[in-house]
Amino acid sequence: MKRPGARAATKPVVEFVVKSARWKAQPRAAAIIRKAIVAAAKTASTPRAELAIVLTNDSSIRALNRDWRGLDAPTNVLSFPAGASKAGPRVPGNRAPNRTPNRTLGDIVIAYQTMAREARDEDKPFAHHLAHLAVHGYLHLLGYDHDNDRDAHKMERLEAKILKRLGVPDPYAGHPPVR
Repeated sequence: MKRPGARAATKPVVEFVVKSARWKAQPRAAAIIRKAIVAAAKTASTPRAELAIVLTNDSSIRALNRDWRGLDAPTNVLSFPAGASKAGPRVPGNRAPNRTPNRTLGDIVIAYQTMAREARDEDKPFAHHLAHLAVHGYLHLLGYDHDNDRDAHKMERLEAKILKRLGVPDPYAGHPPVR
């Protein structure tokens, strides 16, 4: 029962752009990602967020990774906070998590081949790894990062907490922090 005067929580607005036909092999991908983003928004107190999810392939994400990060290789997920400049996908000086309501956060790009290969190689269900990458990308949009052990630990614990709400095992259990 809703308390008198309480406002209903607003879910994040998530738009999808499918840039690769490979994603047709996973017709539930958008639903998995949307559920993960809602859980992340609830946990990180950003229910009024707006963002776009771009579902692409390795060649497209490789070009983005090369142009934005100087790394000429495909990756699983990239996050582009709103207001990012060519100097880098992160807003300069934005080190603290951003929990501003009513905000367009930015874009999350996920590459099908790398993501699917990682899930297979790590013996994880595709849906679990996809949910993890969506949460990981979302936290990057909020300003979380893993540039050092302290920040990595903080981000990984928050990811694990969100994923637990989704019934996804802790992807970092037994692994050193990712940097």
